[in-house]
Amino acid sequence: MGMRTTVEITDAQRAKLLRLAASRGEKGFSVLVHEAIDLYLRTQVEAARRARVKAALTVLGTFSDKDAEALREATRALRKSL
Repeated sequence: MGMRTTVEITDAQRAKLLRLAASRGEKGFSVLVHEAIDLYLRTQVEAARRARVKAALTVLGTFSDKDAEALREATRALRKSL
């Protein structure tokens, strides 16, 4: 599976993890901790992506029509020069 490490948890957390592991037929709760970490990391990546998308969407419509047209013209000129 991977490397071993030490994580401090409360007695209540340990008891709940052991009950859940037993209900799934597991001897210990390492698999549960592994799954929980994977889920947390995946959630953080998705949250960061949503934050980036939200930030990008806040700039929509910030150009005036005149500035937008000037940018389009500059882009066209740049593309022609390449």
